[in-house]
Amino acid sequence: MRKKYFLLVTLILLLAILSGCTQVNEPITPESEGFWNSYFVYPLSKVIIYFAELFNENYGLSIVIVTILARLILVPLNVKQLKSSKAMQDVQPELKEIQKKYSSKDANTQQKLQQETMALFQKHGVNPLAGCLPIFIQMPILIAMYHAIMRTEEISTHSFLWFELGSPDPIFLLPLIAGGATFIQQKLMMAGSPAANNPQMAVMLYVMPIMIAVFAIFFPAALALYWVVGNIFMVIQTIFIRKPMMKDVVGGDKK
Repeated sequence: MRKKYFLLVTLILLLAILSGCTQVNEPITPESEGFWNSYFVYPLSKVIIYFAELFNENYGLSIVIVTILARLILVPLNVKQLKSSKAMQDVQPELKEIQKKYSSKDANTQQKLQQETMALFQKHGVNPLAGCLPIFIQMPILIAMYHAIMRTEEISTHSFLWFELGSPDPIFLLPLIAGGATFIQQKLMMAGSPAANNPQMAVMLYVMPIMIAVFAIFFPAALALYWVVGNIFMVIQTIFIRKPMMKDVVGGDKK
């Protein structure tokens, strides 16, 4: 678990350096320099502009379409992550027995604990770090989408539904939906898993939706729209992919 947290923190730091947080307010253009701009942000910006022009300069609809397309591309990675999570969940009873058996903190006992834990993982084909790989691949794409929306100048001059894309939602409906969808998605992901009993994860269940909602209140509505569409997509994906997995687990436990 500590290795996972270390890898995630390292990923966030690398992406912060790579994306250049100071460039968020700089418009993305063909002249924008750097690997991040040239191969991530600018191509996504062009895709957003392409779909907007395809639908009579409707940049709001374009953000919805591009967000759904990006999420569809990432579905295989999400499935892999969910399967890895399920595999880890399946071995939890045996893992707890091993931890109970080697509860002593002396070096020799801890070495045996690590050896039997690795043997258990190999027996069931579980890779404790496999769940991190999909996150590593997804994060640059999702952060690039954020940059593309924030830095494509054409977006800020258009409206969609009841709001201006370049200004915060005046009635705060998008922030509420974004926060609510984030909470539901996390709740579905944690249901029936060991994370549900983890106090830190329980805190994040409430903190993350609040953070998303607060950010969405002050950020341009275009970005809030992206969060809403992405989070609703994730809720639907979780229901259709993870729920059958959890039923299998429950059915297996009953047997």
